[in-house]
Amino acid sequence: MEQRDKLNATLAAIVIAVLVVSGIAPYERLTWVMEVAPVLIALPLMIATRRSYPLTTLLTVLIAAHALVLIAGGAYTYARVPLGFWMQDVLGTVRNPYDKLGHFMQGFVPAMVAREILIRGAYVRGRKMTGFLCICIAMAISAVYELIEWGAALYLGQGADEFLGTQGDQWDTQSDMFMALIGSSTAMLLLSRWHDKLLARLRSA
Repeated sequence: MEQRDKLNATLAAIVIAVLVVSGIAPYERLTWVMEVAPVLIALPLMIATRRSYPLTTLLTVLIAAHALVLIAGGAYTYARVPLGFWMQDVLGTVRNPYDKLGHFMQGFVPAMVAREILIRGAYVRGRKMTGFLCICIAMAISAVYELIEWGAALYLGQGADEFLGTQGDQWDTQSDMFMALIGSSTAMLLLSRWHDKLLARLRSA
């Protein structure tokens, strides 16, 4: 088994184990289902396409990290994640900021997913245009997620509070999307050159 296969298997095992444990007694069952839904979709898809469309190691690790962030948010609800309370103490914020970490990742990781797909499919040329489109795609995903939250709020009423995680912030939607913008822009600035090297290795293999 190649080193990449071992890493993929290890990451998948970790994510599945954490997902199962988180689902035993989550704070609120419906919230857990809605929060971990992206993991339940992405994980089987990645397993099914691991041979026909293998991802770079960097992207695989990022997706696994994002999955763990989502699972923790689903298990505790975003307003109650212990890591968020630690962040609140360190940063001196008035609310648990874990959901902002989640939305940062919601920009950071989808932007890298988009970059890998766009470059491997030769759908766009030029580093600047690629970065711009990746940020746009990440922001579109963020906007769709906010629309889903809006729909949940209309359908569930007060029952959507745990899923929304607004914690009384009237500007929660705007700040969520801003964090996604920061996340996607950060990914493009910090990881593009490293990602290019890994994509070249993948093509040569």
